[in-house]
Amino acid sequence: MRTRLLPLLLVLMAAVLLALGFPLAVRVAAAEQQRVVIDRIDDTARFGALAQFVTEPVGGTDDRQRTLQTELEAYDSVYGIRAGVFYRDDRALAKAPATWSLPAEGDGREAFQEALLGRRSHDPPQVWPWQSDRIAVASPVVRDGDVVAVVVTDSPTGDMRSRILRGWLLIGLGEALALLVAVGAAFRLTGWVLLPVRILDAATHDIASGRMRSRVVASGGPPELRRLARSFNEMADNVEEVLEQQRAFVADASHQLRNPLAALLLRIELLALELPEGNEEIASVRTEGKRLAQVLDDLLDLALAEHAAADLQLTDIGALAGERVASWRPLAEEKGVRMTLDGTPAVTGWADPIALSSALDAVIDNALKFTPAGEEVRVTAGTDGTTATVVVADRGPGLTEQELERVGDRFWRSSRHQNVKGSGLGLSISRALLAAGGGSIGYSTHEPHGLRVTVTVPRNPPHA
Repeated sequence: MRTRLLPLLLVLMAAVLLALGFPLAVRVAAAEQQRVVIDRIDDTARFGALAQFVTEPVGGTDDRQRTLQTELEAYDSVYGIRAGVFYRDDRALAKAPATWSLPAEGDGREAFQEALLGRRSHDPPQVWPWQSDRIAVASPVVRDGDVVAVVVTDSPTGDMRSRILRGWLLIGLGEALALLVAVGAAFRLTGWVLLPVRILDAATHDIASGRMRSRVVASGGPPELRRLARSFNEMADNVEEVLEQQRAFVADASHQLRNPLAALLLRIELLALELPEGNEEIASVRTEGKRLAQVLDDLLDLALAEHAAADLQLTDIGALAGERVASWRPLAEEKGVRMTLDGTPAVTGWADPIALSSALDAVIDNALKFTPAGEEVRVTAGTDGTTATVVVADRGPGLTEQELERVGDRFWRSSRHQNVKGSGLGLSISRALLAAGGGSIGYSTHEPHGLRVTVTVPRNPPHA
């Protein structure tokens, strides 16, 4: 969930930072240009004051004109800014450099035309760092209430654009730093919000795996999630109580029914002594009575398996599988079925040895029931990442896709195998025994025909 929530928070934070950064960057550029324009206005005002008292001599230049020309040349030499004083007919009273003249069009011409109207030129358009435009500023020279000339400055923008870029760089660094702080805050925030969710997820997984005593400590996160944790604990308590009542009922019912059933079977045996030997009805009643006794025994085993806690130990899974194969091999030979053991010599995992032995017995017994003579049941012990596995593959008729979804359910038996002896609880008992220790059992098709049962136990030690 964090991988979905965290990008959303980061996108929102980045959008906020960009929404703040863009106007600030525009403001920095405008401030830098405004500073340049104000400086040029001051310069043009100073030159205009000098030019105001310059009179155009007949056949030469006066001292004031030479002073103005000297000032303009020094200004161009020091600052690299072109400047000049021009009459209405574009003639230059003084200018620097000498080769510069008023442009026929563009910002400089517009500024000149505005100054001729007796007012300072408007602020030039914004120059951005990627543009190489120049800034033209013009001020009128007024004598006796009339505009007699115009002072024009034409400034390069390289230094200004460099300052804008430096300002933008500082803004970018500040936004990057703010984004890093936001990422850290988002990690902390999502961790705080999702901590109860992760705990709930772990507790739900434990309960789904059969560890019904798992609970959630509602000590962190938002109030809504803490209330959810408390509600979850109440629900888990109620579910555990209901399941405990169900297990107790099944165990008590199975136990209480065994004695009357044993007495009934004894009476049937006594009744059989009074009837002719080989009576079919007595044989049928005796068979059904024994089947009922087996069902009750399996129900009691299932109730005990679901209730008892697993005694987990570091177990040699390969050796344990070899022992179970050796125990079942005489029965397999009697039926004409080959039993083989393959896999890694030493495979260890954390399991309850007694529970795992019982589960393997149920799986191997099931495989031998449905494997015809002349076929093979192969048992393979190995590892798969963090789990140890025992695979029992037979060459029986196998199960369809729909039957694979139901195999292991209580009392379920395939409609094609109703004549095979069994109660339909053996694989359910195996699943309960394995789940108590963190293991599992899975079923799949064994090509070209048959069933493949995979018993899995963890290789890592159980969590404290």
